[in-house]
Amino acid sequence: QVQLVESGGGLVQAGGSLRLSCAASGSIVSINAMGWYRQAPGKQRELVAGIISGGTTNYADSVKGRFTISRDNAKNTVYLQMNSLKPEDTAVYYCNSLVFTLSWGQGTQVTVSS
Repeated sequence: QVQLVESGGGLVQAGGSLRLSCAASGSIVSINAMGWYRQAPGKQRELVAGIISGGTTNYADSVKGRFTISRDNAKNTVYLQMNSLKPEDTAVYYCNSLVFTLSWGQGTQVTVSS
């Protein structure tokens, strides 16, 4: 009854941009406190951006100034605008609640070529 569906990933060259979307379905889940995570091969999953009540946002140092998290409550969707992409941004990107962890979805693959 609760599902998070990530989309928008793809293959881009360094310096390019992508906009990821996370659509939340099911009335039981709220996007009031959501985060974007990523996991690169051989590395642990890390939180790269979060948005909480009131619209306060936080970013990992590695993406600060380049990524922007936002939300559209009417559409129950969270976005991640990624600019100035670097090869080290290559990973599978996931969204999830910051309050309680839902089942991880398939994520969306972001590949940045040099």
